[in-house]
Amino acid sequence: MKIIVNHKKRIKNIRRELTTILLLLPAALVCLPVLLLVTGSVMGNGELKQCLSPIFAEELQFVTWKLIPDYPTFENYGKLLFLTPQFFVLFWNSIKIVGCILIGQLLVGVPAAWAFAVYRVKGSRALFALYVVLMLLPFQVMMLSSYLVLNRFGMLDTHQAVILPAVFSTFPVFLSYGGFRSIPMQLFEAARIDGAGEFTIFRKIGLPLGKSGLLSAMVLGFLEYWNMMEQPMAFLEDKSLWPLSLYLPEITWAQAGYAFGASIITLIPAVFVFVWGQDYLEQGIIFSGLKE
Repeated sequence: MKIIVNHKKRIKNIRRELTTILLLLPAALVCLPVLLLVTGSVMGNGELKQCLSPIFAEELQFVTWKLIPDYPTFENYGKLLFLTPQFFVLFWNSIKIVGCILIGQLLVGVPAAWAFAVYRVKGSRALFALYVVLMLLPFQVMMLSSYLVLNRFGMLDTHQAVILPAVFSTFPVFLSYGGFRSIPMQLFEAARIDGAGEFTIFRKIGLPLGKSGLLSAMVLGFLEYWNMMEQPMAFLEDKSLWPLSLYLPEITWAQAGYAFGASIITLIPAVFVFVWGQDYLEQGIIFSGLKE
């Protein structure tokens, strides 16, 4: 009997180890590009020229790479952080754009999601379904109409051209709606019976209990708008207004390490926000699957 139990435990352990290995393989493939960025950012120009010469010289050879540079250097980071003021201009452009978008979505999207989730009026379901359909439309479909509207209001080539369309995005409304719908309606009814006003219910019940949906919308919004490229390229002509996601110098083998360093610095805020908000992202996925 003990032999059978030990055999089952051994099989279970083997299956667990195989499952771990199978999960680590795709994880390693996902992390490999980041590792290449890190190693490339601390390589000297000589090593980068040797590794990337087939690309820039258009030679029919394979690119070679070193996971551990022979002569690591932080020269690229020093040049980027201390000798490139335009990098910081674009960095603060990104902070301004993303911060204004998220604040605007809180002021516009959260009350809209609360109204859809709590108040049942005629036509609300149809209007919310329209919101969901608009959420499915990619930027390429809405680009021309957005361009014409922004041009009509004289907002092209300003940060408002990127901020305002994103503020009225339907995606944060959808996620916040799921968070509010997860709150039992009986709590609202009990609060109304006790004499609480609608704004009090929203502030003291809705926001605390629905914060997971709100924070998941904010985390996903930060990750999306910190890395957005199409909207600034379409609506911003002045390069001094561009966000950091469009900062990429004219790459030659001599500037490749410089570009790797810029990519790493750009990646750091997104990684920090993702690690901090991964639990809220899971809640957002759960809320997005809730049914009426």
